[in-house]
Amino acid sequence: MRTVNAKALPAIVMFALFLTGCSEPEVQVTEKPDPVHFQSGDECHVCGMIITNFDGPKGQAITAREQETRKFCSTRDMFSWALQPENAKRDHTLYVHDMAQTSWESPDDTALIDAREAFFVVGSERTGAMGPTLASFASESSALEFADEYGGEVVEFEDVTMQHLTQGMSHKEMGMNNHEGEH
Repeated sequence: MRTVNAKALPAIVMFALFLTGCSEPEVQVTEKPDPVHFQSGDECHVCGMIITNFDGPKGQAITAREQETRKFCSTRDMFSWALQPENAKRDHTLYVHDMAQTSWESPDDTALIDAREAFFVVGSERTGAMGPTLASFASESSALEFADEYGGEVVEFEDVTMQHLTQGMSHKEMGMNNHEGEH
């Protein structure tokens, strides 16, 4: 059996540490957080209204870093928040109800799906909290069926714009006074 020279031991340890430092860094993959159920007293992050008091699909955003959940009384309010410049480039996990799997009057939280993979019907006659909302679906075919029945246009998540959020709203709902034609 050979023995290691005591003078060489520190050099061997340093070399081993050097090789360890040169190896590929471990990539941390964070799991996508699960959606959170809406509780009876939850308030909308945008408007402060009690979320469960309203029909239609709801939304939620879970921040990547803090894992903080923001809940919204409608998909329109979720998009209003998510499309703001300070939020648009951030890594949020977003969930919405798949309206093909649940009732409009009382969406079931077991039907929450990844909003980035969903299809949305904009401009339908169905309303949610505070008026027009975007109906959300896991499949394009379900969204098209809904649009055939209730009107509207089917768009994918990345194609939703601030203009879609005001579609079908009156000037009063947008916070503007309608004085057209008055002098």
